[in-house]
Amino acid sequence: MNIPMKNITYCIASVATCLLLINARPVPNEAEIKASAIQSITAKDLSEYLHIVASDSMEGRATGERGQKKTATYLATKFKEFGLLPAVTTATGKSYFQEFTLIEKKWGDVYMKVDKQNKVFLKDFYAYGDVCLPEETSMKIVCAGYGIESPRYNDYSSINVKDKGVIIFTGEPFKDSLSLVTGTKKISSWANDWRAKSELAYKKGAKAVFIIVGNSDKDFEARLNALKDHLNAPTMAFSHKKKASAFFVPISLAAQMLKTTPEAIAEYKKSLNQPVVATYSFKSAKVLAKAGVTERPVNTENVLGIIEGSKYPEEIVVLTAHYDHLGIENGKIYYGADDDGSGTVALLELAQAFSQAKKDGFGPARTILFMPVTGEERGLMGSEYYTDKPVFPLKNTVVDLNIDMIGRVDAAHVNNEEYVYIIGSNRLSTELHTISENANKASANIQLDYTYNSFDDPNRFYYRSDHYNFAKNNIPVIFYFSGVHEDYHKPTDTVDKIRFEKMAKITQLVFATAWEVANMDHRLVVDVTE
Repeated sequence: MNIPMKNITYCIASVATCLLLINARPVPNEAEIKASAIQSITAKDLSEYLHIVASDSMEGRATGERGQKKTATYLATKFKEFGLLPAVTTATGKSYFQEFTLIEKKWGDVYMKVDKQNKVFLKDFYAYGDVCLPEETSMKIVCAGYGIESPRYNDYSSINVKDKGVIIFTGEPFKDSLSLVTGTKKISSWANDWRAKSELAYKKGAKAVFIIVGNSDKDFEARLNALKDHLNAPTMAFSHKKKASAFFVPISLAAQMLKTTPEAIAEYKKSLNQPVVATYSFKSAKVLAKAGVTERPVNTENVLGIIEGSKYPEEIVVLTAHYDHLGIENGKIYYGADDDGSGTVALLELAQAFSQAKKDGFGPARTILFMPVTGEERGLMGSEYYTDKPVFPLKNTVVDLNIDMIGRVDAAHVNNEEYVYIIGSNRLSTELHTISENANKASANIQLDYTYNSFDDPNRFYYRSDHYNFAKNNIPVIFYFSGVHEDYHKPTDTVDKIRFEKMAKITQLVFATAWEVANMDHRLVVDVTE
């Protein structure tokens, strides 16, 4: 076909004009990409994912069991679909799974005898499954006060606990509202870490540790009743290390072990709140104790997917939630839709949103690690394993934003579901707290409730989810939480009760906070010390 030259010239000009128009189309900027990513976090997606994670087929996701492993595969498949890279290097290549082995322990023969009087396990005293006293052991008993050794305060300055059973108080000493350990109104890490106290006693040669629960036998009974089902169930411990543990006793039993009275022990405890401690001479009853257990290995895995940073790839922003739950007990599935199916599927939406932002032209400056962890219900095991054996150096880890139970409404907020408890945001970094506040104003705009962030929170939620294993390594954290409800740790924690719109807003808040921390021109400042 013979086409006139003027028509050819016209066509060429038209194509050139179109190309210019295409090139002139404005490229979305950071704010537009961020806004689009936030809007991609929806109640619909969260519902779709949670109906899978908390379904019958996942069998309650008990650590090491079939349902947990099936869930891990599902999460890894979604990470791959979103474009996240596997973060774990294995002998055969890259993997999404950080695998490790736990030891499941079931109680055998457990008892105490005090001056030949039998003390019944889970009635007169209790212990967790990692107590290691396989043979009947005889010991003399001493009281080591609060069991603390620090520059300002030392319970061991004039006591030898080698080859003895050691009785310890919970908490720490205060005088005139000031901690004798920190010298300030702020409590120390000793106050809520009975394992650290136990470990110290064992390092000093103790045969066993006995921790007094509360200030009265009623305190002990209330705590035991709250824990009894959990304490009687199998527990898990690491195969690669041992945890220092303890027996827990009421003040009356401690008094019997020290051949004294509860009142005398209370007076001694009171004296510890003074700079100069009064001298108390306690004797020792003849105490025998045994804690027998049977063991079996359990294999489990954290799931790790990353979006690599473009500017500071060696710095890591970690987003966590635990995907395990209680499994099947007495033929009933414990679905764990809120605990912590809600946090788990929030991670999926966050992964999808950050992946979309990268595809749209704005990936994070810092590497983001999305990590659903296993074994939380067994004692924060998955997050502890990661911080013991991190895939990325902890010194390069900037923050952990942890999501655990964000799908329901607690009794304190029945008239306002648009809230979230913020825990830990100011414990190590005032900058993180400010970022969180500003992110909320710019995104979800929900109520940020700091009730459980109080240092004297009796619930101790700061210490009860996976963020704490990062915090104790001096890594700033935020724990996002909606509170406990009537279906907590029951088979009735099901998907039909989840508030997905509420979940979406909290997930958007986490995204906005992570976005800011991941893209700042400087690393998050750690400026709060004990």
